[in-house]
Amino acid sequence: MRIKLSIAYQGTNYVGWQLQKNGPTIQGELEKALTQICSRPIRVHACSRTDAGVHALGQVAHFDPPVDKTNLPWQRALNSLLPPDISIVTTELVGPDFHARFSAKAKEYTYTFWLEKNFVYPQRRPFVWECGKLDLELIQKALPILQGEHDFASFMNQGTPVQTTIRKIYWLKLEPGLYPQEIILRIKGNGFLKQMVRNIAGLCWLLGTGKVNLDFVQELLTASKRQLWPPTAPAKGLTLEKIYYA
Repeated sequence: MRIKLSIAYQGTNYVGWQLQKNGPTIQGELEKALTQICSRPIRVHACSRTDAGVHALGQVAHFDPPVDKTNLPWQRALNSLLPPDISIVTTELVGPDFHARFSAKAKEYTYTFWLEKNFVYPQRRPFVWECGKLDLELIQKALPILQGEHDFASFMNQGTPVQTTIRKIYWLKLEPGLYPQEIILRIKGNGFLKQMVRNIAGLCWLLGTGKVNLDFVQELLTASKRQLWPPTAPAKGLTLEKIYYA
């Protein structure tokens, strides 16, 4: 049998999810804890390989435990060994055909803007982009243009080869944040290219600061060239919220 994990983490102190030689990773911390529990190396497979500084509330991963340890209290065991900025939210026994990445149907992300330049609450600094005032009305008008199935090549950064750059966005919306200075972009799609959500957030910043207009949004979808803007928004504003499996 296989164990499915729902994981929350603050990505500030990590160079990303995936194992790397240049710093600590979420995967590395999990595999270190599992190796200690199982007395042998255990590989963890995640749905999304979040970048350095990106956070998660609903990352999903799986691993195959030794048969004699299948029924351990995995949440308690792992949380007792993991650093305080990584938490196992839930654990579930699933069948061998479940795969955290390939069984996923959709993903939901949020990006949080801080609409104030003069200050930010220290407690919020690791989770927001202090971009200043934005024209939210213009950003709102752009969101329906991005919705649906498009070639999002202009929104993909280099680094991970893909078979196609076509993705489907089910919806995008703006929501109030925890404080009046915050606004949250929430987005759900069937999949996302490398740093695609951060580039959509960068586009929102361009629109909100008057650097481009709505015609530019359509141009990005038509041109399918990363040589065009938008810029990539800072990683710290991005959170992986939820993975959908049905």
